[in-house]
Amino acid sequence: MEFGLWQVWEGGWVSAIMRGAAITIVVAIAAMLGGFVVGVICGLIKWGRVRPLTYVVDGYTALVRGVPELLIIYLLFFGSVEFVTRVATAFGYAGLADSGYAFVIAVMAIGSISGAYSTEVVRGALAAIPQGQIEAARALGIPGLRIFRRIILPQMLRIAIPGMNNVWQVTIKDTALVSVVGLQELMRTAFIGSNTTRHPFIFYLIAAVVYLAITLVSQAGVDQAERVLRLRSRK
Repeated sequence: MEFGLWQVWEGGWVSAIMRGAAITIVVAIAAMLGGFVVGVICGLIKWGRVRPLTYVVDGYTALVRGVPELLIIYLLFFGSVEFVTRVATAFGYAGLADSGYAFVIAVMAIGSISGAYSTEVVRGALAAIPQGQIEAARALGIPGLRIFRRIILPQMLRIAIPGMNNVWQVTIKDTALVSVVGLQELMRTAFIGSNTTRHPFIFYLIAAVVYLAITLVSQAGVDQAERVLRLRSRK
């Protein structure tokens, strides 16, 4: 009997793929949020030329962007798994490395990658803000925190959205790399399904469709956010 979509449904693979997709989305969102926080902090440091922190940030972005993403995941996972396992065992949580550890490493690895690219997006957005606006606000005696909250931050967010959208799309695709550490996200589920049923084309095709659906939905959300911010900036 030929293997098709009905057999995928009967075998319970649809629910497994949906669980994998959910893990993919959670990892991507957590990594993106962490990366955005890192990007804002590091972007402000580079924009403000805060020395010697600028050199540290330059080294971080150069290292992460110059090394393959998969290698970063390997370095984080295999460089810390023994240490974390020993600590977890000492406190009576020996199963930590097999359960939540892969998820934490996935978020840390993808978040560090996202943070490096977000740094450059934020720095570029800050550099695009007219310097005259900031100087005028200072001349009026407006406190620095209020200048940041009322002038710098709103414009930075509006300018950075297209670049951050690109980072988000890359982050979603980078989650496929964390399957190498055993996290059963979408790509790992497709790999298991293809090996179990000996029909890799069907499972990888389904994974491709799910990835595409995630990106299309997120793109629609970003487009809506851009329209809202554009309307607010005109008021």
